[in-house]
Amino acid sequence: MELTLARVVHVLAVVLWIGGVAMVTTVLLPAVKRFKDPSEAVAFFEQVEARFAWQSRITTLMAGASGFYMLHVLGWQRLLAPQYWWIHAMIAVWGVFTLMLFVFEPLFLHRWFHERATRAPKSTFRMIQRLHWRLLTASLVTVAAAVAGSHGWFWW
Repeated sequence: MELTLARVVHVLAVVLWIGGVAMVTTVLLPAVKRFKDPSEAVAFFEQVEARFAWQSRITTLMAGASGFYMLHVLGWQRLLAPQYWWIHAMIAVWGVFTLMLFVFEPLFLHRWFHERATRAPKSTFRMIQRLHWRLLTASLVTVAAAVAGSHGWFWW
């Protein structure tokens, strides 16, 4: 029963987290790039991103806690089996987002973004959008691999 609950929490957390990344990447950033006043674009993006950052922090914590719980229950030895390579991908994606949200963003990324976007908003938003597309692509490939792998499809 606890394992099922952990899976439910894990899937819901990932849906909210990666779904939010998809919304920022495919909707918010293209809309912000169309603002006529760069200072309004920066302010609007920072306001929306700050709210989303809290959702992301909570959902990445939920995904991490439930994921590591499931790994503990199902056995850490799965990390040694090649057919479970997708678990490593999940941990890597989770690790990148966790570092971004809990370490880099509070320490320097927020300040760096604001300063750079104030000086060169168009190139900053292009760079941020490229980064978001890379993160979203890696996340979606990982989700697809995890769903396929957890249902027995190992691609060999």
